Amino acid sequence: MKKAKLLNSRQMANFAARGFLQFNSLVPAALNRSFIKAADANRIPQVRAGVAWSDAYAKNSTLFKVMRLPAVAGIVQSLVGKNPIFDHHFLHVAMPPAFFAKRGREQRSQTTHQDSTIDPRFANFDLQLLYFPHEVTAKMGGTRFIPGTHLRKVSEASVGRYQNMVGQQHVVCPAGTVLAMHHGIWHGGGINRTSKRRLMFKVRLNPTEPQCRLWDTGDLSEEAGEQRAIFWADKQDPEHIHSILCKREEWFEADTGRLEYLNRIRFWRNLVGDPTFDADYWLTRIENMPS
Repeated sequence: MKKAKLLNSRQMANFAARGFLQFNSLVPAALNRSFIKAADANRIPQVRAGVAWSDAYAKNSTLFKVMRLPAVAGIVQSLVGKNPIFDHHFLHVAMPPAFFAKRGREQRSQTTHQDSTIDPRFANFDLQLLYFPHEVTAKMGGTRFIPGTHLRKVSEASVGRYQNMVGQQHVVCPAGTVLAMHHGIWHGGGINRTSKRRLMFKVRLNPTEPQCRLWDTGDLSEEAGEQRAIFWADKQDPEHIHSILCKREEWFEADTGRLEYLNRIRFWRNLVGDPTFDADYWLTRIENMPS
């Protein structure tokens, strides 16, 4: 088996800031066809919650091969470690309009929700892998999600009213695409307006070790931990860790949206194992407590 291809520090910073990473065409066409064939034949295996990820799928099965691709294995290892626990998986199927018309049912999108209403954790998080075995067009209503919402704890019912938020995205992607998502990101399934069904396979994994420096940190320089001159946007590197962590989302309010910068920085502190880390002085200025 080939060595896992770990994420780099800028990818991790983007995950910390936005709550997701998208990898287009990651799974080869032959495996995509094999997975669709298994789904058509209702051969998605039942797997008990709590088993080791390494034991979740039969060796040489399609799902085993998909999840053990070096890039997929690297995503898993970088975010939840080498030996995570299998939580659950589910095959989401969005049927076309004709399916509902034939049954006299109204076709509706899934409400916006967060999967972590009962989850108080901050330092630790679960990984949700979303695998799209075929191309997803705009009319197919791929998974709707709002980047940057993963660190804002809410009640699932309370965000169900938000169907169209500024900055939301719908997954539009080629076959074999994998999304890695923080378990707290706000999301929901869209309406499929084509004549074909839409498939999405989701896997949730739990960590079994501290989620600290699990990725390839070879590119994490000491400079990333140093303060820089702030409010000089024209001279700042957009790929700097601080720039990534302090990049606003479209739904951020001018004032309270800044609270997300604080959440991101605290999250990054946990990821790098440095309780003194700060980006653009956001936490330092409120932690300055002279005795």
